[in-house]
Amino acid sequence: MQTYDLEANGLSGLNSTLQSQNTETNQTSWEVVNPKGSHAIAVGLDAPIEVTVKGSTGYYCAGMNQQATIRVEGSVGPGVAENMMSGEVIVDGDASQYAGATGHGGLLVIKGNASSRCGISMKGIDIVVHGNIGHMSAFMAQAGNLVVCGDAGDALGDSLYEARLFVRGTVQSLGADCVEKEMRPEHLEVLKDLLDRAGCDAKPEEFRRYGSARQLYNFDVDNTAAY
Repeated sequence: MQTYDLEANGLSGLNSTLQSQNTETNQTSWEVVNPKGSHAIAVGLDAPIEVTVKGSTGYYCAGMNQQATIRVEGSVGPGVAENMMSGEVIVDGDASQYAGATGHGGLLVIKGNASSRCGISMKGIDIVVHGNIGHMSAFMAQAGNLVVCGDAGDALGDSLYEARLFVRGTVQSLGADCVEKEMRPEHLEVLKDLLDRAGCDAKPEEFRRYGSARQLYNFDVDNTAAY
């Protein structure tokens, strides 16, 4: 286990050190102490290493992650795991706005609640939120899965493309072109796998599935009011 004191040694040194790791490194386990809400911790990693942040972070923690497993033992500010490509990011607390924004792959797990615009413009990432999510989540979400074990706020899935949304609790309202869809056996199988990987004991049968009605893919003057 490698320990890095962020307060003593600074953010640039941390990210440079972690970014220099590769697939052949023998320094595979890292612990970051004294984060004190710092921004952009553990960004741009591209190696199969494990990083544990011992405390809460500011914005853009674990952004652009590839291969690495990053755990935050606390809560995170806006944009956690933004543009993530692969690997896993686990947040033991809550997440602020636009968690997992534009993510292309990997798994983001939020053990608490997520604020507004969770999964905005997601492009293949899988996101599992153990608690609730805020308004405008999955806005223009293109691909991937958003799993919400609690409730969802206003305008869920507004202008959605082909991402799949699974909500266990209530949905305050659906956004433009987002509709409830049939939960078929293949969806239950995907959902069970995600719940297992995220360490959630909820049952897939307790969820409802939402997706795109596919009415806004191309501009139609008759749909002007919906845009």
